[in-house]
Amino acid sequence: MCPLQGFSGSVRHAPEEEPVHRSPTPTRRQIFGYGGAGAAALMLGTGLWSSGAAHAAPALTGDPFSLGVASGDPMPDGVVLWTRLAPDPFAADGHGGMPDKPVRVHYEVATDERFRKVVRRDSVVATPELAHSVHPEVRGLAPDRVYYYRFRTGTAISPVGRTRTTPRAFAMPRDLKFAFASCQAWQDGYFTAYDHMAEEDLDLVVHLGDYLYEYGVRTNKRGVTTDPKFHTETLDLARYRLQYGLYKSEAPLQKAHARFPWIMTFDDHEVDNDWAGAVSQDAGADPEVFLKRRADAFQALYEHAPLRHTQLPKGPDVRIHRRLGYGRLADFTMLDTRQYRDDQLCGGKTSADCEDRFDQGRTLLGAEQRDWVLKGFSRSPARWQVLGNQTPMGQTDLDEGEATNVFMDPWDGYVAERNRLLAEARNRDVRNLVVITGDRHQNYAVDLKADFTDPRSATLAAEFVGTSIASGGDGADMTAEGQRFLAANPHMKFFNAQRGYVRVHVDRDRLTSDFRVLPYVTRPGAPVSTRATAVVEDRVPGVQL
Repeated sequence: MCPLQGFSGSVRHAPEEEPVHRSPTPTRRQIFGYGGAGAAALMLGTGLWSSGAAHAAPALTGDPFSLGVASGDPMPDGVVLWTRLAPDPFAADGHGGMPDKPVRVHYEVATDERFRKVVRRDSVVATPELAHSVHPEVRGLAPDRVYYYRFRTGTAISPVGRTRTTPRAFAMPRDLKFAFASCQAWQDGYFTAYDHMAEEDLDLVVHLGDYLYEYGVRTNKRGVTTDPKFHTETLDLARYRLQYGLYKSEAPLQKAHARFPWIMTFDDHEVDNDWAGAVSQDAGADPEVFLKRRADAFQALYEHAPLRHTQLPKGPDVRIHRRLGYGRLADFTMLDTRQYRDDQLCGGKTSADCEDRFDQGRTLLGAEQRDWVLKGFSRSPARWQVLGNQTPMGQTDLDEGEATNVFMDPWDGYVAERNRLLAEARNRDVRNLVVITGDRHQNYAVDLKADFTDPRSATLAAEFVGTSIASGGDGADMTAEGQRFLAANPHMKFFNAQRGYVRVHVDRDRLTSDFRVLPYVTRPGAPVSTRATAVVEDRVPGVQL
């Protein structure tokens, strides 16, 4: 831990290229435009609005930084930082052991790990309305540079985090290195994959959803019964906060958050399995009750993720789809395939005769988001378009015979919109489209076809589906389902069902994906290895192994 005196005295400025910068004061219209937990709570926690009150730190009996630190959504001139004060993250009321009053939190950003060259020192206020989480949005940093950050409240100092800004908007960096991950059911296994990810040489991490699971947890990884407050399904704000506290208490997850900036979205389990728009998976569920649950889930997500103020929920609604650039080398377009979709058809699971899945009017993205994606295709100067996607886009037929038996929840249940998205990428001269996907707890490398009913149709893009961090337990290199997939889907070039993550290296000529896998997660200490490597060449759509 770095010495406390680093937070006292004057700011030691970096060279002129890194001036200390304060975010502009928002207008009255902007302040009162935010809903959910309240405009004042939001502004105090982001640093967009300062308060003159002292908000002294209370005497606490535990470590207020028990959930670690994180950074996210990097830009050329800044990044959002995150922590949540929670000396008792398992407190039954969901307040993390904090008093019902605002608390000032100080932070520093430096160019060195020992904080000898501090370029930003400021404070924000953690409020009970947002579970004493803070999301300071630091601006005025230099592009394409590593920084270190830490927080303080009272005499308690957080662990040191490391982050990195992105290159200038019109720069052409030599390369980009990132990893993507998803699906980390706490009860299914250890988060060992994050220990290995934290040792990788990466610029950032993309998390594609199922950061937590809403299910009740009766036993821990060693089969020991958990506290009864974790036994019930996660349905309200206090319980979602507890569930996040449980997941974020995992040391490997904290380590990976502290090592790299993350770009995050959600899938279904952050709210409820297989939800669609305002519809719960539970038949006959009251939509108003579900929307209240969705609002609580979204607020808890914001409270526990390095998201900007633009991702603060307004009741049951949140704008999570967004685009982040990495110079002219790559754009990350993060999708939301839950909030605006039509309900799943034909029972919602699998079907071999559901013709309605071809309906031209069905949508997974919603018209507004789809148009936003397509406009981005036309306007982006990036060489590589990376879509951060939650559920597999490529067809995954379960039937080796003449029938086509597919899952209704992913893009196979919304065929026309998938075909249109891929066709428009070609029509709008997208140079290289690569889709990265989570959800399935399996690794795939897939050619995305213009028409999956015709195997001879053109290949328009590549998709890499990444396995889970822990969901599903140990897994296996090959399964019976995997054999069926490879036999029934000629566009699927690779299958694996072990746990792990995908490491991606992008340069001007190719995008290379390494499937990093662990032999087990039901006990700690698993090694990591590269099971397969797949490549996409510049201007050559599709996967090469």
